[in-house]
Amino acid sequence: MNIQRYIYILCTLLFFSGCEEIIDVNLNDADPRVVIEANLSNLQSTQRIRVSKTVAFNEPVNSVAVTDAVVLVLDSRGGYHNFQHERDGNYVARDFTPVPEQIYSLYVEAEGGSFHSSCYMPTYVDVDSTGIVRENILGDSYYFATFKFNDPSDIANYYKYDISINDANYRFSTVFQDKFNDGLYVTHQVSDLDAELNPGDYISVRRYCIDEKVFDYWNEYQSTNPGSAAPANPTSNISNNALGYFSVASAQEFRLQIMDMDFDWDSLEDSSISMP
Repeated sequence: MNIQRYIYILCTLLFFSGCEEIIDVNLNDADPRVVIEANLSNLQSTQRIRVSKTVAFNEPVNSVAVTDAVVLVLDSRGGYHNFQHERDGNYVARDFTPVPEQIYSLYVEAEGGSFHSSCYMPTYVDVDSTGIVRENILGDSYYFATFKFNDPSDIANYYKYDISINDANYRFSTVFQDKFNDGLYVTHQVSDLDAELNPGDYISVRRYCIDEKVFDYWNEYQSTNPGSAAPANPTSNISNNALGYFSVASAQEFRLQIMDMDFDWDSLEDSSISMP
């Protein structure tokens, strides 16, 4: 190869390597995916599972309800629970209160596909005391509902908290695990940092003991979606490329009021309300 031809080839490669290819991605071509949201617990005897499907990126809604699905939940004792469609993709089973230390299996037939999952329901870990504390974060004051308890030793425990401010709808708050404090006396602080809280306001908290795969789902959610307007999809514990999660948890509900003072832990009375 002569020197002139070598220089020509080298210049051509450098030219094309400096160009950026513009790829036109049609976000509306993505196939719809089934979304299953199943948060079952012993807080009530009526359980609900929502089944929907994703829509094109530019649609005004995030999902469309699936109203003709078959939704079943079985337990490891042979119990069988058929969920009936109520409205807007919500499927309901009444007179069904999950029991801890059971494995529950989910079966859904929807949109021509079959979707399965299983979940272990852990025993509930009792709380010793609750309260509210105020802390300063980067110069701003925030109120936290606080839960103190003994974490059981030599058992992997996972905890999830949903929160409601002044009786608004519950929303996910945070998850914890005992990887670094197994068997210790633990304090969990829970809040809605997007809400402006004041003395007199009520903080209601649903505290769940969940299995590892459910923890992984919500831990990934809170790690990748801190205040995001377009959240990423966490890894689902449901088969066949479905989105969403299947959780069966033991739980307790607490209702706390913010007082116009910091609580003294030595004189604190438990202000929680347990909802059967």
